[in-house]
Amino acid sequence: MPMLQVRDGTRLYFKDWGSGTPIVFAHGWPLNSDMWENQMMFLASEGYRVIAHDRRGFGRSDQPWDGYDHDTFADDLSEVMVHLDLKDVTLVGYAMGGGEVTRYVGRHGSERVSRVILIGSTTPKLGQSEDYPHGVPELVFDNVRSGLLADRSEFLRGFARLFFATGEDENDVSEGSLAHIHQMGLQGSLKAGHDTVTACATTDYRDDIERFDVPVLVIHGEKDAFVPFTATARQAAELFPDAILKVYEGAPHGILFTHKDRLNQDILEFMTA
Repeated sequence: MPMLQVRDGTRLYFKDWGSGTPIVFAHGWPLNSDMWENQMMFLASEGYRVIAHDRRGFGRSDQPWDGYDHDTFADDLSEVMVHLDLKDVTLVGYAMGGGEVTRYVGRHGSERVSRVILIGSTTPKLGQSEDYPHGVPELVFDNVRSGLLADRSEFLRGFARLFFATGEDENDVSEGSLAHIHQMGLQGSLKAGHDTVTACATTDYRDDIERFDVPVLVIHGEKDAFVPFTATARQAAELFPDAILKVYEGAPHGILFTHKDRLNQDILEFMTA
């Protein structure tokens, strides 16, 4: 397997398909780079080079005890970009991966980056605070952490179903897709899953957003149960200096699967605009 050893000795698994203008993907919690298979297959077939790594603690990457914060994740992403000598990159981040690519630009600038796509992203801030009343209450994150510690496998089984749910109804997804999400979640370490919940809850990307000087496409499901539209994307579209907002009506968090054809076309259209 292709592995990159980063500055602290942690080894990151990555996949690198196709050739052409590079697109780099950052995955969501608690999954891994396999979640991007629909987008990577489509875009590589359209003549792009597509790269995605498993975040430390998840998938096939190493599982260190520490380092589950967005500064570390952004620096890991930077090492992947430098190792592969990528330029004119489109960064695509999903959920906490959206926070990762936003923090990357905040810490490392946009010299290698030409555009950014945020899908169901935790930007500009997911957790509620005194200066960010739109966010998700801390009790929600407490319940996620306690659910992981009590019975991670069962908790993630429920996560897989809610991943595709739209609130009152549930999207028509196969048992195979549910099992796939559950399996990806269980590949990560309990410590990484637990600590990144806190990272998602507490990280504030508003200072990072001020450093953006590239176009941004924000895509979000209207009925996202994990990263609510009103807590994140609505504010993000106003804060990014050059942003396009696309809201998928009635769509859940898992739009990479439930709305894959529409999403793939929106990414391609943004790439060629």
